[in-house]
Amino acid sequence: MKLHIKYMVSLRCKMMVKEELKKLDIHYVTVDLGVVETLKDITSEQRTLLSKNLLKSGLELLESKKSILIEKIKNVIIEMVHHSDTLPKVNYSEYISDKLGYDYTYLANTFSEVKGITIQQFIIIHKIERVKELILYNELNLTEISYKLHYSSPAHLSNQFKKITGLTPSFYKKMLRKRKKNLENV
Repeated sequence: MKLHIKYMVSLRCKMMVKEELKKLDIHYVTVDLGVVETLKDITSEQRTLLSKNLLKSGLELLESKKSILIEKIKNVIIEMVHHSDTLPKVNYSEYISDKLGYDYTYLANTFSEVKGITIQQFIIIHKIERVKELILYNELNLTEISYKLHYSSPAHLSNQFKKITGLTPSFYKKMLRKRKKNLENV
């Protein structure tokens, strides 16, 4: 049986879900971002308790097919942008469509209808979050970051970064350094 969980986007979330499953004696095959596969069907009592316990941690057990599909789209994007070393060489639309086995137009329309933004806007927001993360690590320069995240140029990345955050990447980096320096002086 597959269970779909909303807001399950990190390794920490996975560990928390595993702990809840263990408490309720629900044996699982896999626990991935947004999805749990159990060995056998769970009882309605187990489902209710799991749902209640997950809510306490900010996670939500999904019921509707549309909600499940939206979470699958989000998880594919989060996995693609945040948890893989390189982004796919194909168009994102093709990648997402192939991963989920649905026509991209259907996925895009459903996502926009429910979330109020396009899949492309969601990808851009997450790519910028990834850029912030990479700037914070200070291991790559802006050119390397733009190459890693498949921007056409560092200027394109900078323009998109400023459009989303209101800051240039270099100003953002200076802010981080200043904040770090202030923390060291405390």
